[in-house]
Amino acid sequence: MDSEILKREFVYLWYYFTVQLQQIFRYWVLGMMIGSAVSVFAKEHIHRTLYSMQKTGLGIAGIIAASALGIASPLCMYGTIPIAASFSKGGMKDDWLAAFMMSSILLNPQLIVYSAALGNAVLMVRIISCLACGIAAGLLLRVFFKDRPFFDFTGFEEPKSRDTDPNLMLRYLKNLWRNVKATGLYFLFGVLLSALFQRYVPADFITSLFGGNEAFGVLMAAAIGVPLYACGGGTIPLLQQWLFEGMSVGSAVSFMLTGPATKITNLGALKIVLGAEHFLMYLAFIMVFSFVTGLLVNIIL
Repeated sequence: MDSEILKREFVYLWYYFTVQLQQIFRYWVLGMMIGSAVSVFAKEHIHRTLYSMQKTGLGIAGIIAASALGIASPLCMYGTIPIAASFSKGGMKDDWLAAFMMSSILLNPQLIVYSAALGNAVLMVRIISCLACGIAAGLLLRVFFKDRPFFDFTGFEEPKSRDTDPNLMLRYLKNLWRNVKATGLYFLFGVLLSALFQRYVPADFITSLFGGNEAFGVLMAAAIGVPLYACGGGTIPLLQQWLFEGMSVGSAVSFMLTGPATKITNLGALKIVLGAEHFLMYLAFIMVFSFVTGLLVNIIL
């Protein structure tokens, strides 16, 4: 009897797993293809654009542009920091660097495509909130750290590119394969977690935990994003299921802000360049920003 129950549960889970995989697989593949294309063919142009902008005297407008370029950059945080270090040595101010680094942590072209699986409204809110987070970080540094440094890039050098194959197609395919290896297991694990939630967690529970306009739901989503977020692609199946079961858009946005901003690899990199005091400021900023943004999104929507 027990074996029959286990077999039945396996069939249910396999069904939920395959349905979820069919719904989101194309976004994962398209996201990797676009992300690798940006990394191979556009990354250097994006970084040169930001570097050349520092000579234009754009001021606050430069903070907005830096945040937008951070979203366009395909690098992870360990790749972004050495780039930021080279920008800093070239004379770029910390407010621009903060905007670029903050938005780069939160979003990239590949994750934008993944997020399309959540619907157009959630996708647009995610892009706008990540852009606003980078801008807010830059403005805060411009106001409170105008005459004193916030970052310490001592010892960081610009990394050597791994995309060096003289054949452009091979260069792209190698980058794409690295992308598959880096995200594949996280993506499948996210689909499996989504299937488990769909089978064993009642929809009413998700609605009561993350639904409505209550501050509690937004706060819970922000808190859960800290330990649960491991890979952007892996969380999309979970968010898709939670939104279907009643999670508010504001709670989803809060999760999508705190998750990547507090991912352990990102925190490890940031701790090196921030120091203890500024690192605590960073954590406080991201938690407050995600909470307030989640509340505002729920009110507006």
